[in-house]
Amino acid sequence: MATAEVNKPPSLPPYPQMIMAAMDALKDNEGLSKASISKYMEATYGDLPAGHANLLTQHLNTLKQNGELVLVKNNYMKPGPDVPLKRGRGRPPKPKSDDAAGLDGPGKPRGRPKKDTDGGEPGAKKVKNDDQVKSGKPRGRPRKIVEGQVPQKTGVEAN
Repeated sequence: MATAEVNKPPSLPPYPQMIMAAMDALKDNEGLSKASISKYMEATYGDLPAGHANLLTQHLNTLKQNGELVLVKNNYMKPGPDVPLKRGRGRPPKPKSDDAAGLDGPGKPRGRPKKDTDGGEPGAKKVKNDDQVKSGKPRGRPRKIVEGQVPQKTGVEAN
């Protein structure tokens, strides 16, 4: 355990912080290449981890995706102040207005309306009105007629 603490290299700042420091120090109008950022980091911070090139590439890509850096002709540069921020994925939400907030209360309740129960006692059967006009046809599919059988009258015809 004691040898691990002795051999431990001095702590480095996080990679995004080192990359931004390199961008500030080496101010170049055309941007900085990955190699120039790496050289600055090696000169400034000295002993870098073994997978420095992979870590640098990974962090440059994340900074590029977050919109903190822009890649132009293989050179990384900070975006200008007039560049709009990168939008997230998907459709943006609708802007909420004061009317939609529902301060007065909703005009219509949510969900399915309740059943009308003023019809009387529960379980009472409703009486059909004679006003409803019946067609002369019975309900449903007509019976299959088998050869040799006399068709039975059903439905309205049976009455």
